[in-house]
Amino acid sequence: EVQLQASGGGWVQAGGSLRLSCAASGHTFDDLAIGWFRQAPGKEREGVICISTSDGSAYYSDSVRGRFTISSDNAKNTVYLQMNSLKPEDTAVYYCASFPARDPTDYRRIYYCNDWTRYDDWGQGTQVTVSS
Repeated sequence: EVQLQASGGGWVQAGGSLRLSCAASGHTFDDLAIGWFRQAPGKEREGVICISTSDGSAYYSDSVRGRFTISSDNAKNTVYLQMNSLKPEDTAVYYCASFPARDPTDYRRIYYCNDWTRYDDWGQGTQVTVSS
């Protein structure tokens, strides 16, 4: 089981920036897919961005592409989510989550990080509020 600790949420005006962090422990860090999900009031939780820590490949949903950047510092076992040009519709509770990205039957195969159904370890949420 992976333990995930998310931090960095807060309040910001539209157009501003925030950086979220997700620190992981309990698993070989460079074999993980780590993603950020968000859940706005009255809406379902959605996966928005993710990274494979083995090779740094990332996925960006249309709603955040060009504004958000995900990166991984494998030496610190931490993934960062840099959020720029924030909009009121980005307001949500943000969760980081992970799953083991390497196929146990074929160690050479890495699962795509945007297979949102595979995520099975979750950190606590952090609130991001963007005011207009």
